[in-house]
This record gives sequence, structure tokens and C-alpha cells, in this order.
Amino acid sequence: MSAAVTEGASSSRERDGGGVRTSPPLRPRRRGIGWAQRLEITALSGPAILMFLAFVIFPVVMAAYYGFYRWKGFGVPTNFVGLDNYVTILQDKPFREALLHNGLIVVLSLVLQGPIAIGFALLLNQRMRGQSVIRVLIFVPYVIAEVIVGTAFSLMLQTSGAVNGVLQSIGLGSLQQDWLSNRAIAIWTLGLILTWKYVGFAVILFLAGMQNIPEELSDAAAMDGASYWQTQRWITLPLLMPTIRIWAFLSIIGALQLFDLVYIIWGQYVSSTAGTSTMATYMVTEGRNAGNYGYGNAVAVVLFIISMTVALAYQRFVLRRDTEGALTGGR
Repeated sequence: MSAAVTEGASSSRERDGGGVRTSPPLRPRRRGIGWAQRLEITALSGPAILMFLAFVIFPVVMAAYYGFYRWKGFGVPTNFVGLDNYVTILQDKPFREALLHNGLIVVLSLVLQGPIAIGFALLLNQRMRGQSVIRVLIFVPYVIAEVIVGTAFSLMLQTSGAVNGVLQSIGLGSLQQDWLSNRAIAIWTLGLILTWKYVGFAVILFLAGMQNIPEELSDAAAMDGASYWQTQRWITLPLLMPTIRIWAFLSIIGALQLFDLVYIIWGQYVSSTAGTSTMATYMVTEGRNAGNYGYGNAVAVVLFIISMTVALAYQRFVLRRDTEGALTGGR
């Protein structure tokens, strides 16, 4: 009797409300990775891992090691100073000013390049005559070497350079400035140069992101009576945000590590007095040029830690949704 009751109870639990017998859900079996696949993964990723260890991790470790010494750049370092180099860096006013300049460059890069690039991308995403030529012309400054760009702007922006000459010739001589040495405007001059140099990369990146937006969405919005700007505001820009966030990440990291244009245009000494020095130019000036390679390596480690911290924080709080969507297939 008890066996029958038990069997009846189990049968009732196997039935749903409609009286249909249900079966437990099937769980997919996880197939292990065989030795052939492991060997293939090792063969494909091994060279990349070795290159990463040799050219990224090893230099960082060696820079951290030399940063504990007062070292002239040759021979085995013997003058151990511990954390003195790092304490000096954090207490040095020129380094704090360079860090502030990097922060201003980050803000200027995002505020100037972002809206300009989005405007150009929206314009070039339309069918128009000469579209390909305009795209090439916008992208050309990005592929020009920094040495050429820096040399050209350093000549044009001198007190007796082409920019002031043009202003004088068109009757705007009152607007002539010392564009490179005036501490009040030098950082803005740098921001405009960086915008001219790198806005083309942002435009191409945004155009590539717009190609992935289905045209059916814009057509449906137009049929519902939405204007062009309403379509861009509520459809194009929201769907373009993942691309914008990736560009902002690249722009922030590039601004934190900026060196070449500042060093070429302002030089190793003028950059600090003009208010355009960066952490990278400070590292070269106070390290290699001063013959204190241990201190320069310590500055490199601090720059690496700051960049890594910003990168990890950005990925954690800004790119997290995008990366999770990519890993889960958008679910």
C-alpha cells in the first residue's frame, strides 16, 4: 500500500497542471579539451605570450628594479636608495604640474575631438559627391609622422611665423600671440594641434561603427515622422556609444602617455616653462638628459601605474557592459 502511494505521489509530481508527464531538463554535456586542442592553443598563443613577456613585462620589472637605485645608466647599479626616487617624484612640483597637464590634455582631447569627429562622421555617413576624397583628407593628418607635424607647427606658430603673419595681413594684428611660450594659451595651442592630428582617427572609427547600424531602424523612424536630427539623437548616437567609449579609452591612454609632439614643438626645457610638460617629457628631462637613469626608470614606473590604474578603472566602470555583452553574445 505504501509503495503504491509512493509511486502515485512520484507520478503526480512528474505531471504538470494539464496532466502531461514532464521530464527533467537535459543538461548539455561539457566536452573536455583534448591534447590536440591544447597543443594547438599553445602553438598559436605561445609566441604572443613570449613577445608580451619579453617586451612588456620584463622591461617593466627591470624599470622597477632600477628605480630603487641612483644609477648613471651603465654598469651594475650599486647605490641603493630604496623608495627615495619615488618619494622625490611625488614631492616634486614639476612632476605634479606635468600630471596636471596630462589631465588637461585628456579633457581637451575628449571635449574637442569627440564632438568634431561625431559631426564629421554624421556628415560623411550621408551620400554626397566627393565623399571618398573628404574622408581621405580628414584622415591624412593622422598618418603624417609626428616629427613632421611638430616641426611644421613649431615654425608656423613662432612669434614671426606664418600664423601671426596671416593675422597681420588680413588686418587682425591685434590677435597675434606668442602661441608657444605664453603660459596662458600654450596648453590650448597643444589641444588644437592634437585635435588636428588625431580627429581623423576618431572620424574613421565612428564611420566604421555607423556601418553596423541597420538602415531599417532609420527608415522605420522616418516612416513614423521622425526628423533627421531626431533619428540621429535617438537611434544613431545611442547605438554608436560602444564605439565612442572605445575611442575615449584610446584617447585617454594616448593623452596620458603623450610625449613626441610636446618634445618636438616645445623642447625639453620650454615645455615646463610654457605649461605643456607631460609625465613623459618630465621622465626624459629628469632621467636621461640629467644622467639619472634610476630616477627616470622610477618615473616610468609611476607613469605605468597611473596608466594601468586608469585603464582598469575605465574597463571596470565604463566598458564593463560592452565586454560582458561581447562575452555572452549580447544576452
